[in-house]
Amino acid sequence: MPKAKSSRLRNSSTGDRAFDAINITFMICLMIVTIYPFINMIAVSLNDANDAIRGGIYLWPREWTLDNYKYIFGESDIYHATLISALRTIIGTIVSVFCTAMLAYTLSRQEFVLRKFVTMFFVFTMYFSGGLIPGYLLIRDLGLIGSFWVYIIPGVIGVFNMIVIRSFIEGLPEGILESARIDGAGEFTTFIRVVLPLTIPAMATVSLFVAVGQWNSWFDVFLYNSSNKELSTLQYELMKILQTSTTAATSSASDVYQSAENSGVAVTPTSIRATMTIIASVPILMVYPFLQKYFVQGMTIGGVKG
Repeated sequence: MPKAKSSRLRNSSTGDRAFDAINITFMICLMIVTIYPFINMIAVSLNDANDAIRGGIYLWPREWTLDNYKYIFGESDIYHATLISALRTIIGTIVSVFCTAMLAYTLSRQEFVLRKFVTMFFVFTMYFSGGLIPGYLLIRDLGLIGSFWVYIIPGVIGVFNMIVIRSFIEGLPEGILESARIDGAGEFTTFIRVVLPLTIPAMATVSLFVAVGQWNSWFDVFLYNSSNKELSTLQYELMKILQTSTTAATSSASDVYQSAENSGVAVTPTSIRATMTIIASVPILMVYPFLQKYFVQGMTIGGVKG
């Protein structure tokens, strides 16, 4: 019997080591597949546009240059557009997360008799919408066209985000909320002083979702504020630069052309596309480490009713 037990332990240990080896190998491959495209984009953005046409650039630029970034940041509207993007990201995230959390808290209360109906009403909007034209007409009738608030109000409630926060709240001990009520706290006071501090992991996760969506959005600018340069965003300006570079390169004999505003700076659609990707990604990548410690906890606890 002792020999059999020892054999089972050895087999178990061998199996565990094999599993660990396979798991580590898989994760390394996944990491390479995930990181390589980003590193390649950095290499292309830092490489001379003429030389990049030849291809063969993988992890390291062949001919270093900052001309691609000079071209992007040489555009006159890029800095103001970056400010508008930052403002819509910060304000939109705060307003959306707070309002979504209030709705989630309301729908998590058992005493709210219409909570199932209201929940189904919101879930219905996840799968069906009125369409682009009715949506535009609604925004127009609300007087939001040409306004900064067209970036904030239409997306103030995210149904998926509401479900995540509501599930997290439903997992909180009911005794904590009852104690607050016994002490004389109303619903709003309970929400602000008790629920919000306890739902920080879920709210941090949702904040990341909303912030990324706000930062990357450009189509709403195209629909509602394309004629208003004062409300143009970074993503929309980058989209216009890429569109201009592609059109100019198509109409010219070669793939390389020079900008009128950036005389002497030769760029290509490929180099501009790589540079735009890096410029648009870096701000969000800088924010993510501060929310990472909440991300896994928020998705795990918020996604499972405790």
